[in-house]
Amino acid sequence: MADLILGDEVYAVVGAAMEVYYKIGTGFLEPIYQECLEIELKHRKIPFEPQKRLEMYYKEQLLQKTYVPDFLCYEQILVEIKVLDRLTNIEVAQIMNYLKITKLRVGVLINFGSRPTLEWKRYVF
Repeated sequence: MADLILGDEVYAVVGAAMEVYYKIGTGFLEPIYQECLEIELKHRKIPFEPQKRLEMYYKEQLLQKTYVPDFLCYEQILVEIKVLDRLTNIEVAQIMNYLKITKLRVGVLINFGSRPTLEWKRYVF
């Protein structure tokens, strides 16, 4: 995955999410998946910060409000987890806006509510 921006890192994060999905399945609330994924990321020695406050900018001016993603992995990958039947354009727009306003380049949406497999998507801004 050398040709993708942070491809190997995204692959590692998604692998951890797949392990959580296959171990506990669907039907839980987001905080349960958040905690399980945190355990799995630690186990795999993937650097992450849960719910790290990120600065946001408007026209190069720092905003007082901050954004708190579910995870910031490798100090560069914004990870948002969801528990929905399926991801929609609303979640896509949300993560793209977060990337834009935080000035991060790579984001991953992970949906633990889909069946029969984990739904995930990588985004680059």
